[in-house]
Amino acid sequence: MTAEFFRWLADAHGINLSVLHDPVDGMAMLAGIWMTTWLSVVCIVLSVVIGLVGVWLRGLPSRLIRLLVDGYVEFFRNTPPLVQLYFFFFAIGGLLPLGDDGAGNAVPLISNTGWAIISFSLFAAAFNVEIFRSGIEAVPQSTVEAAESLGMNRNQILFQVVMPLALRIAWPALGNNLVNLVKTTTLAYAIAVPEALYVAAGIWSEQFNVREMMNVVLLIYLVLIALLVWIISRWERAMRLPGFGQG
Repeated sequence: MTAEFFRWLADAHGINLSVLHDPVDGMAMLAGIWMTTWLSVVCIVLSVVIGLVGVWLRGLPSRLIRLLVDGYVEFFRNTPPLVQLYFFFFAIGGLLPLGDDGAGNAVPLISNTGWAIISFSLFAAAFNVEIFRSGIEAVPQSTVEAAESLGMNRNQILFQVVMPLALRIAWPALGNNLVNLVKTTTLAYAIAVPEALYVAAGIWSEQFNVREMMNVVLLIYLVLIALLVWIISRWERAMRLPGFGQG
């Protein structure tokens, strides 16, 4: 019944929401939404992990390691994410040897989706390193000194005392960066990753319904990001300590 209504809407009024009345377009769009969601979740997790590793390395006594981390942060913060994606996909990907798909066909060692994950995760992680660093620096020094007086070593102080407090301070900035990361995943369109925007472009090239499909894509991202913001807000409230990190 719903499909018939949207088919009538297309025929009678030219509002062609083909994803709601054409089974092929509908399934393709669902696959695109799944790819966007999966890509976003994987990149979020990896960017947070890399950010934590980066801020830990930055605190090591080795000046060389600190310079390398600083160089990584500055490189990814000061270059456009689309240029970074092209750099990984074409420059680095072109240098790698080809693999075998098991049927005698030569295939790239890393797929276009793999390069998108690598590029977006490293891009967002560079900002996460700075976000975590600012949170760590906001933890009172007296707290660190109290932990040292109890005989805790550097790693124990960082991961058991400082980071739990730093995350509460840095959470709003971290959440904002993760939201931007989800929006950045639309750039995967440029290397033919079949996410929501890429699928929508394929549909409107056949159905000539650019206006309708752009509204569909806009609604998809509004829902995905609204869900992410809701999760972040709930998590922030759950992490809140009375009297700490509140204005």
